[in-house]
Amino acid sequence: MEDVVRVIYYLESIYRYMIIGYILLSWLPNARESFIGEWLAKLVEPYLTPFRRIIPPIGGMLDISPIVALFALHFVTYGIIAIVQFIANMFV
Repeated sequence: MEDVVRVIYYLESIYRYMIIGYILLSWLPNARESFIGEWLAKLVEPYLTPFRRIIPPIGGMLDISPIVALFALHFVTYGIIAIVQFIANMFV
């Protein structure tokens, strides 16, 4: 059981760092057009797009939707862990 929770935390951590890396690439000119930038875009953009539709950029330039997306990822992770632990306790 602990191994499943550890794997969930590990996957969440990897995806969180991918989102942060993708955000940091926006600060560098033409970095998102690189191989790594395009690869991260394919993995991260489908998750960020719904947040960008809901939360418009502040002042036309400051996009806070990735911050909200990171919080949501964190809460969803804890929700999944709670469900897994609940199911595991049902069979004990």
